[in-house]
Amino acid sequence: MDKLRSASTDALFEAILTLKTVDECYRFFEDACTVKEIIDISQRFEVAKLLSEKKNYQEISKETGASTATISRVGKCLLYGKDGYTLVLERIKENKK
Repeated sequence: MDKLRSASTDALFEAILTLKTVDECYRFFEDACTVKEIIDISQRFEVAKLLSEKKNYQEISKETGASTATISRVGKCLLYGKDGYTLVLERIKENKK
């Protein structure tokens, strides 16, 4: 069993799945998270996107302001994680077609 999984976490993710627009996401996440948490998550997502585009750490750090530790952590998620970043990045690519 995943250490993260619980009834309350399931309820949170189900609530997120009800959001329909970017504006609704802003409204929800600004209530649920600190500004720094949102910025950190969005930075990690941008790092994942750039790593998937085969950019190097120096380019990514310059473009995003992310530390090499953050870039490395996201890189490990891409290689050894649960493929969440990959799933979302592939869906975004498909939706742009």
